[in-house]
Amino acid sequence: MARSVPRGHPGEMKPEAPATAGGAVAGFLGNPVVGMAPWIIFSLLVGPGRFEIAVVLALAATVVLVAAGRIVNRGSSWKLLELADIAFFTALAVVGALASDGTQRWLETYAGEVSNIALCLIAFGSMAFGTPFTLQYAREQVDPEYWHTPTFLRTNYLITGAWGVAFLVAALAGAYGDLVQHDPDNLWTGWIIQILAIVAALRFTAWYPDVARARARRAAGLPGPEPPRLSVMFLPLAGLLVPIGIAVLIFDDAWWLGVALIVAGVLLTKVLTARDAA
Repeated sequence: MARSVPRGHPGEMKPEAPATAGGAVAGFLGNPVVGMAPWIIFSLLVGPGRFEIAVVLALAATVVLVAAGRIVNRGSSWKLLELADIAFFTALAVVGALASDGTQRWLETYAGEVSNIALCLIAFGSMAFGTPFTLQYAREQVDPEYWHTPTFLRTNYLITGAWGVAFLVAALAGAYGDLVQHDPDNLWTGWIIQILAIVAALRFTAWYPDVARARARRAAGLPGPEPPRLSVMFLPLAGLLVPIGIAVLIFDDAWWLGVALIVAGVLLTKVLTARDAA
């Protein structure tokens, strides 16, 4: 006989969450990815001649998102990531405004790596202290009785870890481009590798909770869909190879690599789509 599980088990939204436009906005603002948006904006935009616009846009995004979160989710608590957003980008804006020309050039070159390392430290540091930063968001969507269950905690550790790895990869790629290649705007180290790392973390964040939810239901003896396959997570990444190949054709001398990426993207997309449909 199937065992019953109370509503709101780990991974599910609270049953009382309204299926309205306001509820959708609240859910959007309660997503940890939204809290990382200013960091993503900054790390992808900053570079020679772009420090000011990058920090202004990141700080503006921080102010808008934090203010919207306080207005829409009135009972919401302050998050570690929100506080880090405000402190980091305010400090960068002040330093940038007062910096000498030499410091300004240093910031234009290395501020992207600094921001990536900072968020990497936030992710792994919060895990080391037993409170991965995604927990603060997830607890607002799951009943308190599930906050300490293995499924709930494991899901948040894995998602937080995925973002920590993504920003570590972005930091290492940027550092290689700056320190070894002496080319902050290198197509691969400054853009492609960093974008792929962030998109991979985004896909894992969207994919894994469904896996955990399906496994939890099956473990409880409840009917439900099969856990999503890995192909579901990798399909968008395969599709991303096509625009990357086009960018390589346009901006890089290795035209053959651009063609190879386009072909690989098309073939992988077909294979993964067929596997997902099987």
